[in-house]
Amino acid sequence: MTSSQQLVSKLWNYCNVLRDDGLSYGDYVEQLTYLLFLKMDDERKKTPYNKKSDIPKKYNWQSLLDKEGPELETNYIELLNELGKETGIIGVIFRKAQNRIQDPAKLRKLIVDLINKENWLNLDADIKGDAYEGLLEKNAADVKGGAGQYFTPRPLINAIVNVMKPEPGMKIHDPASGTGGFLLSAYNFIRDNYKLDRDQQKELKHDTFSGNDIVPMVARLCVMNLYLHGINGEQSPISLEDSLKKNPGAVYDMVLTNPPFGKKSSETIVTEEGKTSKQTLTIVRDDFWTQTSNKQLNFLQHVKSILKINRKAAIVLPDNVLFEGGAGEIIRKKLMETCDLHTILRLPTGIFYAQGVKANVLFFDKREASKQSQTSKIWIYDLRTNKHFTLKENPLKEEDLDDFVKCFNPK
Repeated sequence: MTSSQQLVSKLWNYCNVLRDDGLSYGDYVEQLTYLLFLKMDDERKKTPYNKKSDIPKKYNWQSLLDKEGPELETNYIELLNELGKETGIIGVIFRKAQNRIQDPAKLRKLIVDLINKENWLNLDADIKGDAYEGLLEKNAADVKGGAGQYFTPRPLINAIVNVMKPEPGMKIHDPASGTGGFLLSAYNFIRDNYKLDRDQQKELKHDTFSGNDIVPMVARLCVMNLYLHGINGEQSPISLEDSLKKNPGAVYDMVLTNPPFGKKSSETIVTEEGKTSKQTLTIVRDDFWTQTSNKQLNFLQHVKSILKINRKAAIVLPDNVLFEGGAGEIIRKKLMETCDLHTILRLPTGIFYAQGVKANVLFFDKREASKQSQTSKIWIYDLRTNKHFTLKENPLKEEDLDDFVKCFNPK
């Protein structure tokens, strides 16, 4: 058993204790996230790091260690509320945070016996990062309220990154970052395939990756996942916002993304009586080719907008994007006119946590404006026909995509 597997096992065993109190996997991973962040912040203040902390003394790790019982619970709840008002990475981690551990004795055991006994900064980034990824995968697989819709299969992510070949110095973005799989895989690819000097290593960790997510819980998991792998900066690499609401103005060298499945964009309306209802939302942006309430079509338009000329994108989209009429037809036509849509990977069912989803990966390069259509031919790789995958008995593996990676050639 590897060190990261041992750590996952250790962390997960305690989760089973808390499950008896009705805590879900997702709740547990969130509580771990808050406490791990506080513990690592505490370690950073000490020798040899001697870093300044932005967390007020009243709400730091030490403030939890010397309390127990109701006093600990009260302090923890206050800490979560107050840190959620902070800016930057602290604000993203603690936004809308709540205590889900009802028994103060079990909360203290988690703090004192499990988290405080490890020196997390001394652990290799791959060990603690892979351990956290392992927890995220277990959480995604949890049928009851797991975050599966935000978790893209890692073999698929790695295959996409392997053919996209990110390079040092690039600005790489995921507008629907989920738990950070694409950004982490791109980080690993650059780190493993290039010999980087100290400045390049610093740029890779602090000024290469960015993303957005609209769900506070998912954004905090993503930020923590990147943080444990050593990816952070002056500001949080992940913003808690809706990518589709407005043109961000920024452009990127590479965009890698799997927007959450679900056809319509919507917003929640709260009446004066406090009742809520959802209304379909049509996105209107002057940088889009057409207006539609179809979320996937809007993400495709958004990716086109934020991509630099002659730079590359890969986006996972459901079948309806390829066949829908009206706005769908307009967007596909415009995409092929302005970008070189050179490859479509047809994905099998059974590989996503969302049941029965039929999806594809679209690979395209953005081009200069021209009277000629920029797409001359599309290579379609069919991984769907005669393929049968299931999440438990026959999950997608790296080798299932080896042939696609070998054959991929956008020229």
